Amino acid sequence: MKDKLIPSIIIISFIIIFFIFYKGLQETNIYTPKSEIKKDIPIFSGVKFDSKENVNSSKVFNSNKFYLLNIWASWCVPCRQEHSHLMRLSENSKVILIGLNYKDNFNSAQNFLTKLGNPYETILLDEDGTISIEWGAYGVPETFLIHKNKIVAKYIGPLNEQLINEINSIIK
Repeated sequence: MKDKLIPSIIIISFIIIFFIFYKGLQETNIYTPKSEIKKDIPIFSGVKFDSKENVNSSKVFNSNKFYLLNIWASWCVPCRQEHSHLMRLSENSKVILIGLNYKDNFNSAQNFLTKLGNPYETILLDEDGTISIEWGAYGVPETFLIHKNKIVAKYIGPLNEQLINEINSIIK
């Protein structure tokens, strides 16, 4: 009897451990902050990427058009994945793309844009990450759809075809 008891306990233990791991894999533990839609955009001062001139956000977001603020970096692999979608979206005259270059080396960012194309009408530098924090971002890429100085939608992670279609349906 003792010979059968030990293997049975071991098998039952493995089944219990397997069940615990299986249930753990079913639950997501990715933190996603609550994004406040229809929240006013933050007011900030930044430096333009190409001219190094200081600019206030009220000069960048100043019309009733839709804006897409994309926080990106040249070292960010998902930013490369979404870049072709941004290039296609930049052809839509109903939305203005604004780039916020996050904690990046200037030359690397410039090479990134030279190689893959520049979808942005304006690019601002965020060398220390404080502007991104003001927007409520916690990583790259993150994208905010803005209309009338309000955040209409927030997209965490790289944009894909489905999200681009969603953006196009909002800006119609």
